[in-house]
Amino acid sequence: MNLILIYILLSVVAVSLISLVGLFFLGSRMKGSNFLIFLVSFSAGALLGDSFIHLIPEIDNTIGFGLRGSLYMMSGIALFFVLEKFIQWRHCHEQFLNGKHIHSFAYMNLIGDGVHNFIDGVIIAAGYLASFPIGLATTMAVLLHEIPQEIGDFGVLVHGGFSKSKAIFLNFVTALTAILGALVAFFLSGLISHIEYILLPIAAGSFIYIAASDLIPEMHKETKISRSLLQLLAFVLGFGIMFGLLLVE
Repeated sequence: MNLILIYILLSVVAVSLISLVGLFFLGSRMKGSNFLIFLVSFSAGALLGDSFIHLIPEIDNTIGFGLRGSLYMMSGIALFFVLEKFIQWRHCHEQFLNGKHIHSFAYMNLIGDGVHNFIDGVIIAAGYLASFPIGLATTMAVLLHEIPQEIGDFGVLVHGGFSKSKAIFLNFVTALTAILGALVAFFLSGLISHIEYILLPIAAGSFIYIAASDLIPEMHKETKISRSLLQLLAFVLGFGIMFGLLLVE
């Protein structure tokens, strides 16, 4: 059993380290660049692709996407609507005090990513608890899944007002929830079995909410045809990569 825990921890730590992908962009001039537009659009496509191609089909395979799945998903959308309202209220007050402003969608992305990474940890642990080959295959699928996700998340945080160094740090902190999810699944699997049945639809709802209510409206602020086409290309690429991951899962 201790050996299984070691495998689980090594796997989730490897997944968490992917969040440091922003280090590759520290020396770049991202503000106001086409690359930042690319990352925001890419993230919108990746979030929607993750929800509709991976999370929702997984929900259907586990609990069935009937009324129960729909209610959980709507709960996720409602929860993140309330959270965003609270964040907007709080940080509008703070803006008057310190002159700084971080867009609420950046905080929403951090929360949604934290929930998503927690689920990744649960899924990886569940795989290893079933067998080592299943755990290893699950880890590889999550690793491939997280690379485009974390690149997009970094772009969203920078676009939302965080410095690149703080975006890297916060992205890494949210990635550590995968370790928490793995430990919860390992030590409390007998008591809270199938916790992912509830968390998966909430994560799907949160990702759809962030993409539809925050990121896509940001994309619409660009009016130049050439840059809008770049946005569309990035959006389709983000969605397409999530679709392509089906070939390796």
